[in-house]
Amino acid sequence: MEVKRNILLNPGPATTTHTVKLAQVVPDICPRELEFGKMMEEVCKDLVQFVADYETYECVLFGGSGTAGVEAMLTSVIGEEDCVLIINNGAYGKRMCEICDVYGISYVEYKSSNIEPVNMAKLEEVIASKREILTHIACIHNETTTGLLNDVTSIGQLAKAYQLTFLVDAMSSYAGIPIDMEQMNISYLVASSNKNIQGMAGLSFVIANRDQLVSLKEKKARSFYLNLYAQYDYFVKTKQLRFTPPVQTVYALKQAIEELKRETVEGRYKRYTKSWEVLLEGIEQLGLTYLVEKENQSHIITTIVEPEVEGYSFEEMHQYLYDRGYTIYPGKIGEANTFRIANIGAIDEHDIKGFLKELKGYLQTL
Repeated sequence: MEVKRNILLNPGPATTTHTVKLAQVVPDICPRELEFGKMMEEVCKDLVQFVADYETYECVLFGGSGTAGVEAMLTSVIGEEDCVLIINNGAYGKRMCEICDVYGISYVEYKSSNIEPVNMAKLEEVIASKREILTHIACIHNETTTGLLNDVTSIGQLAKAYQLTFLVDAMSSYAGIPIDMEQMNISYLVASSNKNIQGMAGLSFVIANRDQLVSLKEKKARSFYLNLYAQYDYFVKTKQLRFTPPVQTVYALKQAIEELKRETVEGRYKRYTKSWEVLLEGIEQLGLTYLVEKENQSHIITTIVEPEVEGYSFEEMHQYLYDRGYTIYPGKIGEANTFRIANIGAIDEHDIKGFLKELKGYLQTL
């Protein structure tokens, strides 16, 4: 069965392999069957082992987008007497703050530039000034608003020094950038099935230090569906999720995991980096500029300043490229006119070269 291949240059869902697509074509099965439960258990173990040791960390699956996983993490981990410092340097750090606002979770917002690295000295000053109330710290690893890569290793060391529990949204870095949760002092990490792992949208997951996860039993639940400990405890006892999972998406994720094992996270990061290098070189040759300095970019997503020429329209450029098999994404920076190119998914440098050729074709129409 042939399926048309589109090149998705948006920051997820990403382009998938033919084999991941076809992995969804399976006999119908009730997700309460032991066979399916065993597969989910294998999937969870594998998801942990890309970033941590399964002996001390657990993976908790949820049906839902990445934001569902972030919401489950924040609402389950931050107790009524707790307070979290949230590093906000983009749309997704802001989203963490918005989730806390909805639930009445106590937080301190640390605003930082969305194109420059977090100033660690200033961050420590704020932590030290609030140390009597702070219990947790949270940040985005790869802030896909701009492609800025936050230094989670240094933030994790600050968290350790001030005895804060460290929460990381790794939605756009997990499986694409090497991560060692123990070395980085990360207690909770959230990601989803549809970005660098190159599976289908529909699943989010939280990887957690087992001892800290079990301790959540004593915290009062804020959410029924997104209760991290309840989901974990029920799965340990039954090998089932509490509520119906997206069955075919789990099969696709299992196939995506097998393909990641063969490539390895390090190999995938190398492929992504090569595509990113080709993209930046091509952007420069076309006379365009990018927003974040090279050394601060994640090698996964690039924010490009829109050309200031008469007749330019993002919508028209999007349609021109879409008609030729390439999907691009608008910018999220209010003060700058930009668009974003992600080089994640089952694509490589040749796909990026093809995109640059078509982008040049559009620019020449102006």
